[in-house]
Amino acid sequence: MQDNDTTLDDAFGPIHPEVAADNAKRNSVVAPKYKHRYANRAVASGLKRKAAQRSSWDWLAQTIAGECLDERDHLDVDAFLALLDANGVDHSRWTNRSKGWEGRLRMTGRLALQRVVAEAEVLVTRDGEELVPPAEWVAKHAN
Repeated sequence: MQDNDTTLDDAFGPIHPEVAADNAKRNSVVAPKYKHRYANRAVASGLKRKAAQRSSWDWLAQTIAGECLDERDHLDVDAFLALLDANGVDHSRWTNRSKGWEGRLRMTGRLALQRVVAEAEVLVTRDGEELVPPAEWVAKHAN
């Protein structure tokens, strides 16, 4: 398996068509080699969801997906902002609504949330439930 593969052989199945199309786009904040790694790693693990193929699909990514993605794996912006609010992440400066804004919000918000959760060792859901991240996740993302 190479980083520049856009699909894998039939033993694993294809990369989701929307993910493959997105991976082919240029002028992205995320380098194509990382996009391909995410997609290939997910497919090799048997994950067919678009969300899994577009991210590291670590504990936080899976938790955010469960909290903030709709049935078509699209970000529910209000739910995501509520999750950021519940964890004290200030998103008031992120007001740019030009093309691609939702992806930038998702990535920037995730990075900010990652720092907060790793430091506090707890993720507060929108409804106030406290989730404790795995110790190895905290160790990897702690400052």
